[in-house]
Amino acid sequence: MNTTLAAGVEGSSPLLNILIFAAFVVVTLVIVFRASRNTKTASDYYAAGRAFTGPQNGIAISGDYLSAASFLGIAGAIAINGYDGFLYSIGFLVAWLVALLLVAELLRNTGKFTMGDVLAFRMKQRPVRAAAATSTLAVSFFYLLAQMAGAGGLVALLLGIEGGFGQGLVIAVVGIIMIAYVLIGGMKGTTWVQIIKAALLIIGALVITLWVLGKYGFNFSQLLQAAVDKAGKAGQSLLGPGKQYGATGTSKLDFFSLGIALVLGTAGLPHVLMRFYTVPTARDARRSVVWAIVLIGVFYLFTLVLGYGAGALVGPDTIKKAPGGVNSAAPLLALELGGPVLLGLISAIAFATILAVVAGLTITASASFAHDVYANVVKRGKTSPDSEVKVARITAVVIGALAIGGGILANGQNVAFLVALAFAVAASANLPTILYSLFWKRFNTQGALWSIYGGLAITIVLIVFSPAVSGKSTSMIKSADFAWFPLSNPGIVSIPAAFILGWLGTILSKEHDEKKYAEMEVRSLTGAGAEKAVVH
Repeated sequence: MNTTLAAGVEGSSPLLNILIFAAFVVVTLVIVFRASRNTKTASDYYAAGRAFTGPQNGIAISGDYLSAASFLGIAGAIAINGYDGFLYSIGFLVAWLVALLLVAELLRNTGKFTMGDVLAFRMKQRPVRAAAATSTLAVSFFYLLAQMAGAGGLVALLLGIEGGFGQGLVIAVVGIIMIAYVLIGGMKGTTWVQIIKAALLIIGALVITLWVLGKYGFNFSQLLQAAVDKAGKAGQSLLGPGKQYGATGTSKLDFFSLGIALVLGTAGLPHVLMRFYTVPTARDARRSVVWAIVLIGVFYLFTLVLGYGAGALVGPDTIKKAPGGVNSAAPLLALELGGPVLLGLISAIAFATILAVVAGLTITASASFAHDVYANVVKRGKTSPDSEVKVARITAVVIGALAIGGGILANGQNVAFLVALAFAVAASANLPTILYSLFWKRFNTQGALWSIYGGLAITIVLIVFSPAVSGKSTSMIKSADFAWFPLSNPGIVSIPAAFILGWLGTILSKEHDEKKYAEMEVRSLTGAGAEKAVVH
């Protein structure tokens, strides 16, 4: 079995994989070109003219959110660690309840294009917008870097390209296509790419799920037993908690910290928040989150079958030894079930996933810089929509180039800490400030600045001096050990610290605008006056 599988990976058809991927790129570029015909104003470029329905935006949100880590990483985590691997899915899914209940509708009613619009509504424009843009760029860049580096790491298995130059070339190609999506289609073109990618991903996962279940008579218990038998002596541990987290008190605390960052970070991710502005009403924003919850929830149920199916049919030992490590579980399962053709389709879906996510991140970062920094900080609101969009497009090229360079440099490294950093920063710097702005009338500019910059600084410092960067065999820098913070994810410390800093900064400042808060409260809860924000 192992020999056949290894030969299958080496003997799979990279040319077929590349052709399928190229077909996806061509089709989506045609759609992006068609969408670009109607991209004329700043609202069109940033918010797709607010023309998408709730269900359409919900599908796009699921496409934006289900990254390569969701598709490949979680399936691999379940195949290797069973129950503990599935806990990632629970964290990612429960996070959407926070977004639905506390953020989506209120954000859509209050803001215009970016998170900075909400934070600056009743505070001093320039410092708050600069802080919001800094946080947005930090989260987007770390997330973007992880996705780009992931693209290089996966090519060894998916496309059969080995060596630093070949993988670097793939990262450059992904970056160039991503820039093309954003420059040509803006938010409208990017949204259609995400809708197509979400449909492909969910359909692909459904087909493999049914295929795996069919092999075991659609009896999930038989599948679990097969996975246990395949894993040998350690098999029984796949069915209960503690295989990955639970060996020590620190590992349990680490998982708790990671869980907090995942659950609270999603509602603060800028590229997720920006999607709420692509719909015409707050009701549509709420509906889009409900659709996203359903689709993401269904997909994560599929990953349960994909993970245990890979464990049963491929085996944990084979997965660990494969070029992509745990990320190879889903592709190896596809190869086992449908040979090179199914592997080629899964390869294309994996790269479509990376493309769609990086495009969403790029347009979010470029919009934040152009709208918050250039238009409102540098030009003090005195700029034309055309010049603002032009700056956004230039910024997209710069960010794309930085992402390509950073992805090539980080290729082959452990980039899990970058994803953890993105979620931790979003949960620490963004979410406390957003919640305080929406629900605390005493909140002011100093509180916002302390919360954003303090949360950002604390998170980065703790991550740098954590086992994720040094001190362990799985660390980014294996040869050094300067880790004094015991947890790989700082959420359990940085998130409460950011809330405390926001509170402390507020009560130490005399600034207070109760009338502006009353206006914001009415707009956020009823939508009255929100349409004024549509006109640039």
